Amino acid sequence: MSEIPQAKVLLIEAGGHENLFMDIPLIVNLLQLSDELNWKFQTKPSDKYCLGMIDNSCSWPRGKVLGGSSVLNYMIATRGGAEDYDRWAKMGNDGWAYKDVLKYFKKLETINMPEMEADVAYRGTKGPLHVSSSTYRTPLAEAFLRAGQELGYPIVDYNGKNMIGFSYLQSTTVNGTRASSNSAYLHPIRQRKNLRVTLNSTVRKVLIDRRTNRVIGVEFAKDRRIISVFASKEVILCAGAIMSPQLLMLSGIGPSDHLTDLGIDFVHDAPSVGENLMDHIAYGGLTWLVKEPISLRLIDIFSSAYTSDFLTRRSGPLTIPGGCEALAFIDTKRPEEHSGLPDIEFLFVSSAIIGDLIQPIIMNFNNKERDTSYKYLGKHGWSILPLLLKPKSRGRIRLLANDISVKPEITPNYFDDPEDVRTMIAGIKNAMSVGRTKVMQAFGSELLNDTISGCEKYKYDSYAYWECAIRTLTITIYHYSGTCKMGPRGDATAVVDPELKVIGVRGLRIADASIMPEIISAHINLPVFMIAEKAADIIKEEWGYLKKSQS
Repeated sequence: MSEIPQAKVLLIEAGGHENLFMDIPLIVNLLQLSDELNWKFQTKPSDKYCLGMIDNSCSWPRGKVLGGSSVLNYMIATRGGAEDYDRWAKMGNDGWAYKDVLKYFKKLETINMPEMEADVAYRGTKGPLHVSSSTYRTPLAEAFLRAGQELGYPIVDYNGKNMIGFSYLQSTTVNGTRASSNSAYLHPIRQRKNLRVTLNSTVRKVLIDRRTNRVIGVEFAKDRRIISVFASKEVILCAGAIMSPQLLMLSGIGPSDHLTDLGIDFVHDAPSVGENLMDHIAYGGLTWLVKEPISLRLIDIFSSAYTSDFLTRRSGPLTIPGGCEALAFIDTKRPEEHSGLPDIEFLFVSSAIIGDLIQPIIMNFNNKERDTSYKYLGKHGWSILPLLLKPKSRGRIRLLANDISVKPEITPNYFDDPEDVRTMIAGIKNAMSVGRTKVMQAFGSELLNDTISGCEKYKYDSYAYWECAIRTLTITIYHYSGTCKMGPRGDATAVVDPELKVIGVRGLRIADASIMPEIISAHINLPVFMIAEKAADIIKEEWGYLKKSQS
């Protein structure tokens, strides 16, 4: 927005600056331990999922720093399939079909992978966000791709024409370091006089003129002061799928009964605010041990060899995003088809997740699950996280108090729809077939099959066993979305319209993952960048800063 000289932009951020430590790709896990960087949300305890976690509650980290969760995430760069966005358009969201959003994916990107730069139909070369692949690879990553070929899958550019197949990881990194929204977009323009940034500033609510039903500004807390700031044109919420609906409800936009119960004067009765909550989840119990010292291990992260490579050349193992080196997209229902939308992703990690010191802590594992994992501490191995791409289950966000400092109630309702259980178990079965390939067996790969705590009464490898297992080791992939659903104004379930305007008030838009009407078949970092790029054009066009032919 600050590209327009006559526009004045204020960016309000609850956190502070990022630093070099946050930009080291391999140590992403450690960032989640920080109270300064992480909002540290927790899901409501459940007896149907997160059963292996303390109090049956999954940890839901979110970035509290300039750049948000793009500073805390695993940097995985995926767009989703054309059909994902075409489905958005079919739901009444004109302008959001794949043909409409592809230009924004290309606009935001500089692809730093020479073998893909020539694909001008799908890839961008002049955008602010760099997409790269680590130059360092373990032998396990190459073997994973060869295992995919052994199983009949192609090697693909999953951000190109077809997603289904195996690939090395593409990540939002440049020169071996993280590329966040902060470093990609804010750093180059921080001297613009029409852009102001206020840090350590927590928005409490949006301010609404009841006479005109128009949002006129926001109220935020900074340095123990409550400050009101007013917008001459409009306010844009980019607080994410947890805090955007929280802020709407605190401002009087949400389910009237719920708000009234908390003593909030409602401005607009919007029952769908906080509904339609979606997330990508994975099963966290598939690890294979290997005989040779060829994998990544936490105890080696700060060895002189690792740190020397990174500090002097920005190379070596520290450039691998969280140990994730490769991935695959498959369709468990049509395994012979290699086009269309996948329903499962394999996230390949070249380390033993079972046996990792930090992972059980950040995932909030209970003592039984930690004890199982710590039996294998320091072992070499590799892991696959089978990831459910198109969940049918839906959760919700609700307030617990009329106070921004009180975290909202998060009910994800994982596996509420039995189809999600069936698809996840099919994904596990397919992942196990990777471990049986000749190329992975050449390393002596041995699947750890300790019985999951609480699942002892079921026969190992039975359907009932795996259902118990996925409800126990339920791993979020941090893709919270959908709680301010986009839809046409006649859609009773919509919170924002296709112009991203909040329905029921004027002068307020939302531009983050909460607007997704349906979660896409991908990690949502790049799609959120796309939403922001498109939102900027929509806003500039409305205010006469962008001619329609340019958009």
